[in-house]
Amino acid sequence: MSSSLSLTTRLPVEAFAEQFQREMVPLSNYCSYFTALPLEENQLQQLIEEPVGALPPSLSEILPKMRLMLVPYLERSGKNGDLVAFEKPAETRLVAASSLELESQFFFFLAVKEEDVADYHYTFYNGLASLISCRMKEPQRERYGRLLREELANEAHGEVEEKSWRLKQQLRRRQTNLLRDTKLQRDYFRQSFEDTATLYLHGLCCDIDVETGPRQLPTRFLRKRLEMLRELFPPPEGFAVFPEELGRRDA
Repeated sequence: MSSSLSLTTRLPVEAFAEQFQREMVPLSNYCSYFTALPLEENQLQQLIEEPVGALPPSLSEILPKMRLMLVPYLERSGKNGDLVAFEKPAETRLVAASSLELESQFFFFLAVKEEDVADYHYTFYNGLASLISCRMKEPQRERYGRLLREELANEAHGEVEEKSWRLKQQLRRRQTNLLRDTKLQRDYFRQSFEDTATLYLHGLCCDIDVETGPRQLPTRFLRKRLEMLRELFPPPEGFAVFPEELGRRDA
């Protein structure tokens, strides 16, 4: 942690990024990090090295240079943006992540104090999935859209997460022709991609379970989505998408 930081400091994320961007530790040609609190080696491995190491290399083609800022807490601050905090804010103002673009760099702030590692990983990959959904190439976007239209034509029930499930239900209620290109359909497609990409990226790094239930997308449709994402964004060498691939990799 930088000696210029005070434990009582509360700084807007933009000011914090400007102040400490020259103290970033490089991880790769497009990713570096800064930690505003002392972390043990095993913590750095869990919070930085492992999740970043599992990212598909091709993401560097569509994402800006990524700057990870690990801070104790983040506080929502209305119109003035989020704040980096060293004392825990009220629960109603506490946020897990914040981001901004500054000089063609993407600063991704993650609150790590008292944060469960599994929740941290989900927040990390969900933030990246949201960024990818905005910056992916048009042929990639169109390919995922064709797959979802195929699902809608086959009346595939369910979704990956609650957000995309709600948008899918709205689409069904408000639009007779589900295959017609509308803002409602585009909103659903974007959220569906974000939720599915979060699962894909998280699954490359960690052994996670997909929750079963009446709202869950059937396995055959989910597998087709993950297979497509593997083709669009191939995992790093040595990383598997499906459990059965682990056996082939170790053979």
